[in-house]
Amino acid sequence: MARPRGAKARAAIVVERLAVEYPGSANDLCALQHDSPYQLLVATILSAQCTDEMVNKVTPAVFAQYPTPGDLAEAEPADVEQLIHATGFFRQKTKSLIGMGAALEDRFDGEVPTELEDLVTLPGVGRKTGNVIRSVAFGLPGLPVDTHVGRLARRLELTSETDPVKAELDLNGLVEPEERGALSLRLILHGRKVCGARRPRCDECVLADMCPAAFKV
Repeated sequence: MARPRGAKARAAIVVERLAVEYPGSANDLCALQHDSPYQLLVATILSAQCTDEMVNKVTPAVFAQYPTPGDLAEAEPADVEQLIHATGFFRQKTKSLIGMGAALEDRFDGEVPTELEDLVTLPGVGRKTGNVIRSVAFGLPGLPVDTHVGRLARRLELTSETDPVKAELDLNGLVEPEERGALSLRLILHGRKVCGARRPRCDECVLADMCPAAFKV
């Protein structure tokens, strides 16, 4: 096909093709195992600098010990640290988890809020985590930008920004709200499977014929 002109046209093709390659909703595509917004919030905080596989090994015991934000708010830090030790940075994560539980109890009646401006006020929650919660747990617009998403978006010339927030805002201008969460997860999957940082496998990529960086990295 002729290479599409303009980021908007490229974005539409990326959304369409990756939806075929990696079908499902944002909740379907999320690798973090959870049964509620609260559980996803705990898992996402634990996922910083840690693999999803390790988080999924740790969280069942955490969820069993602290089934509600109120339980977590009253937890003994040493007990939480022991449960989450394998995820790394366990002292800071413990502080964030207990603080998050307390904030949910004190300010949101024990419920995870849906608005990004509320989510980012919780300890351990930045804009990326907030967008994960919105898109995966609630099916609301949210486009988390991690290293994979940023790398692929720049290679596809959907943004030139290296700052995650600026990249997110560029992508939001190109992608329909209902597609944002799933697209982020599809880009992550594609970045892991095909479009690696050092050796992208362009010969296997469904986007190669329209990607400005194809066979050039």
